[in-house]
Amino acid sequence: MAEALQKVKPKHVVAEVGDIEVGSCKIVKVNGRSIGIYYDGSQYHAIRNVCPHEQAELCKGTFSGTTMPSKPHEYIYGMEGEVLLCPWHGWEFNIHNGECLGDPKYKVKIYEVSVEDNRIMVQM
Repeated sequence: MAEALQKVKPKHVVAEVGDIEVGSCKIVKVNGRSIGIYYDGSQYHAIRNVCPHEQAELCKGTFSGTTMPSKPHEYIYGMEGEVLLCPWHGWEFNIHNGECLGDPKYKVKIYEVSVEDNRIMVQM
Protein backbone atom coordinates (compact mmCIF):
# COMPACT_ATOMS: atom_id res chain seq x y z
CA MET A 1 0.00 0.00 0.00
CA ALA A 2 2.79 2.44 0.91
CA GLU A 3 4.45 1.80 -2.46
CA ALA A 4 1.28 2.81 -4.27
CA LEU A 5 1.22 6.09 -2.36
CA GLN A 6 4.79 7.07 -3.27
CA LYS A 7 4.96 10.26 -5.26
CA VAL A 8 6.03 9.80 -8.88
CA LYS A 9 9.10 11.91 -9.57
CA PRO A 10 8.81 14.05 -12.70
CA LYS A 11 11.21 13.65 -15.61
CA HIS A 12 13.08 16.61 -17.07
CA VAL A 13 14.60 16.89 -20.54
CA VAL A 14 18.29 17.80 -20.10
CA ALA A 15 19.80 17.12 -23.54
CA GLU A 16 19.37 15.23 -26.76
CA VAL A 17 21.19 12.06 -27.75
CA GLY A 18 24.38 13.17 -29.50
CA ASP A 19 24.76 16.38 -27.47
CA ILE A 20 27.20 14.76 -25.03
CA GLU A 21 30.35 13.09 -26.33
CA VAL A 22 31.69 9.86 -24.84
CA GLY A 23 33.69 10.61 -21.70
CA SER A 24 32.38 14.14 -21.33
CA CYS A 25 29.91 15.86 -19.06
CA LYS A 26 27.28 18.52 -19.67
CA ILE A 27 26.27 20.63 -16.67
CA VAL A 28 22.60 21.64 -16.56
CA LYS A 29 20.21 23.26 -14.09
CA VAL A 30 17.11 21.29 -13.06
CA ASN A 31 14.76 22.73 -10.44
CA GLY A 32 17.53 25.05 -9.27
CA ARG A 33 20.03 22.20 -8.86
CA SER A 34 23.26 21.93 -10.84
CA ILE A 35 23.46 18.43 -12.34
CA GLY A 36 26.21 16.87 -14.47
CA ILE A 37 25.11 14.56 -17.27
CA TYR A 38 27.92 12.15 -18.13
CA TYR A 39 28.00 9.72 -21.07
CA ASP A 40 30.27 6.68 -20.71
CA GLY A 41 29.64 5.35 -24.21
CA SER A 42 26.84 2.99 -23.27
CA GLN A 43 24.68 4.87 -20.79
CA TYR A 44 24.06 8.32 -19.34
CA HIS A 45 24.57 9.22 -15.68
CA ALA A 46 23.19 12.20 -13.75
CA ILE A 47 25.25 13.40 -10.80
CA ARG A 48 24.72 16.33 -8.44
CA ASN A 49 27.38 18.92 -9.24
CA VAL A 50 28.41 19.48 -5.61
CA CYS A 51 31.22 17.66 -3.81
CA PRO A 52 30.17 16.79 -0.22
CA HIS A 53 33.71 17.55 1.01
CA GLU A 54 34.14 21.28 0.24
CA GLN A 55 31.21 22.05 -2.12
CA ALA A 56 33.35 22.14 -5.29
CA GLU A 57 31.72 21.91 -8.71
CA LEU A 58 32.27 18.17 -8.79
CA CYS A 59 31.29 17.60 -12.43
CA LYS A 60 34.10 19.86 -13.63
CA GLY A 61 36.43 17.06 -12.54
CA THR A 62 37.57 14.17 -14.70
CA PHE A 63 36.02 10.78 -15.30
CA SER A 64 38.56 8.01 -15.11
CA GLY A 65 39.40 4.88 -13.16
CA THR A 66 41.33 4.22 -9.98
CA THR A 67 43.81 1.85 -8.40
CA MET A 68 42.08 -1.23 -7.05
CA PRO A 69 42.79 -3.11 -3.81
CA SER A 70 45.84 -5.29 -4.38
CA LYS A 71 48.92 -6.84 -2.80
CA PRO A 72 51.81 -4.63 -1.57
CA HIS A 73 53.82 -3.16 -4.46
CA GLU A 74 51.17 -4.33 -6.93
CA TYR A 75 49.10 -1.69 -8.70
CA ILE A 76 45.95 -2.76 -10.48
CA TYR A 77 44.01 -0.11 -12.38
CA GLY A 78 40.26 -0.57 -12.80
CA MET A 79 36.82 1.05 -12.99
CA GLU A 80 37.84 3.01 -16.11
CA GLY A 81 35.20 5.66 -16.84
CA GLU A 82 33.31 4.85 -13.62
CA VAL A 83 35.04 7.26 -11.24
CA LEU A 84 34.47 11.01 -10.98
CA LEU A 85 37.51 12.81 -9.57
CA CYS A 86 36.78 16.06 -7.73
CA PRO A 87 38.81 18.92 -9.27
CA TRP A 88 39.68 20.52 -5.91
CA HIS A 89 41.02 17.77 -3.65
CA GLY A 90 40.90 14.60 -5.73
CA TRP A 91 38.12 12.81 -3.89
CA GLU A 92 36.86 9.90 -6.02
CA PHE A 93 33.18 9.04 -6.46
CA ASN A 94 31.59 5.96 -8.03
CA ILE A 95 29.22 7.21 -10.74
CA HIS A 96 26.89 4.23 -10.27
CA ASN A 97 26.03 4.73 -6.60
CA GLY A 98 27.55 8.12 -5.67
CA GLU A 99 29.78 6.70 -2.92
CA CYS A 100 33.15 8.20 -2.16
CA LEU A 101 35.75 5.50 -2.78
CA GLY A 102 37.93 6.69 0.10
CA ASP A 103 35.11 6.91 2.65
CA PRO A 104 31.66 5.48 1.71
CA LYS A 105 29.91 7.56 4.39
CA TYR A 106 30.27 10.46 1.95
CA LYS A 107 27.98 10.29 -1.06
CA VAL A 108 26.99 12.52 -3.91
CA LYS A 109 23.39 12.42 -5.11
CA ILE A 110 22.79 10.54 -8.35
CA TYR A 111 19.59 10.59 -10.37
CA GLU A 112 17.83 8.12 -12.62
CA VAL A 113 18.34 8.76 -16.34
CA SER A 114 16.34 7.49 -19.30
CA VAL A 115 16.34 8.11 -23.04
CA GLU A 116 12.94 8.72 -24.62
CA ASP A 117 12.34 9.85 -28.20
CA ASN A 118 16.01 10.77 -28.59
CA ARG A 119 15.86 12.97 -25.48
CA ILE A 120 17.89 12.43 -22.31
CA MET A 121 15.58 12.62 -19.29
CA VAL A 122 16.50 12.97 -15.61
CA GLN A 123 14.01 11.90 -12.97
CA MET A 124 14.04 13.97 -9.78
